[in-house]
Amino acid sequence: MSYTALYRNFRPLKFSEMVGQEHITRTLKNQVISNRVGHAYLFNGGRGTGKTTSAKILARAVNCLNPQNGEPCNECEICKEILEGSLTDVVEMDAASNNSVEDIRTIRDEVNFLPTKAKYRVYIIDEVHMLSTGAFNALLKTLEEPPEHVKFILATTEPQKIPTTILSRCQRFDFKKIPDDDIIKRLKIICRKANINCEENALKIMAVLSEGHMRDAISILERCSQEGEASKIITIDEVKDLVGLPKLEYIHSIAKSILDYDTVKALEVIDKVIEDGKDLYNYLWEIVKYFKDILVYKSTQNLKLYSNEELEEIKKLAEISEKDRLLNIIYSLSDLENDLKWSSQKTIMFQTGIIKICRKESNLYGSELEKRIEALENKMDSLNLSNLNNETERKPLNINKSVPKPEEKVEKKEVKQTISKNTSEIWKKVIEALKRNGKIRLYTSLINTRINELNDLVWEVEFPNGLTSFNQKILEDVNNKNDLLKEIFKITGKEIHLKYKDLKNISKTETEKNHSINDLGIDINIIE
Repeated sequence: MSYTALYRNFRPLKFSEMVGQEHITRTLKNQVISNRVGHAYLFNGGRGTGKTTSAKILARAVNCLNPQNGEPCNECEICKEILEGSLTDVVEMDAASNNSVEDIRTIRDEVNFLPTKAKYRVYIIDEVHMLSTGAFNALLKTLEEPPEHVKFILATTEPQKIPTTILSRCQRFDFKKIPDDDIIKRLKIICRKANINCEENALKIMAVLSEGHMRDAISILERCSQEGEASKIITIDEVKDLVGLPKLEYIHSIAKSILDYDTVKALEVIDKVIEDGKDLYNYLWEIVKYFKDILVYKSTQNLKLYSNEELEEIKKLAEISEKDRLLNIIYSLSDLENDLKWSSQKTIMFQTGIIKICRKESNLYGSELEKRIEALENKMDSLNLSNLNNETERKPLNINKSVPKPEEKVEKKEVKQTISKNTSEIWKKVIEALKRNGKIRLYTSLINTRINELNDLVWEVEFPNGLTSFNQKILEDVNNKNDLLKEIFKITGKEIHLKYKDLKNISKTETEKNHSINDLGIDINIIE
């Protein structure tokens, strides 16, 4: 007897057996019950989310001789023949390999004939976005006015590639990613029916690794079940080992090393991971996810998928770190992930990237920076006031060769200070508004920035910690740019143009012009 893959052997046979897509299955059942089934459907969603399964169930439901509450009985002659694939009235076609005009013309000629046994002739066209332009044109007229005995069900992962003339003639249903809890429930049912022993935590990691795609989760379960005897219990370590993920102790060790600025320990952990033959890209993905989990725990005191012992370790790391630094580490690791994609020397790139993140001087962050900036501003204010009140005792700070009259200088400095202070306050309100409105990625990209008003309509955003490629990509996104300018307009009533300045990449010539205040330990750029 030939072997059948688990995802095919345990494919849901009724709408009620599907998980995570209740918003779709409920509508389809109601249409079958009320006899209002449309002539054309478009099922859109990621891989393994139930598009083809729903199409097959719907094909049986509209043709079933004994439908039960909108569900196919799967017992009548028609249902059995559809399940066996022997009924010619239900046609499944893969558009990836049958995408020519001739293939669609064959369908166009067939629709004129009545079904042989069933009530409706149903065409299920998978990966419909792969059809050629000519094929879409050939399908258009048939799809617009098909005979009453014909139903079309189109499935795709990329609806943006389908012509709008086709989209407008279909009832569209968007299949969402399946929640982890629903995937775990389905995996438990499969384990029970297939006599597979699996730990609860192992099922959880399968659900996480599948990223909302049921078929991927079932495929991981199948691979794990074939590793040993049938009575063997599948553990979380076996799942990670099978898919090439490093052990949690390696992830925790390097996370602690980064937070402790321990470069030597971090490199030792990397060497062990390489010796175990683990993929560095997967390892980096796990590190990013682990730091994200630390940040989530620090913010909410709640995490899933971890045992009590593992949560204790995460709690310790959360206590020795600050939110702003965790965000900076995540962004730095994301930049490293992008660099790793295109590098031919992945090991060297990975090691040097981790060394850079472990350096203390590269981790100036959040509250510390804000405190130093605030202290600097206060110091500058006091220096300016002192210069104005004691002109006879101390010469005013002046970098221009030509000295204006004292009255003019006082007036200009007061105006400049007022503008700078107001702009800084507005910029703080803008950033808080982004946070309040849920624009978190934009908010975190701008949280440590300063504003400099070049003129009435142009502002310069300064990045003391440097402008990373990841942050630059976020800021250059059209939607994010519009959101930012919209918030500025709401507060100022002006259409402001923004420029970005990376203070880490200031040239040596500019650096030499900086005046240092020793007791604050920070350099100041004097803009002439």
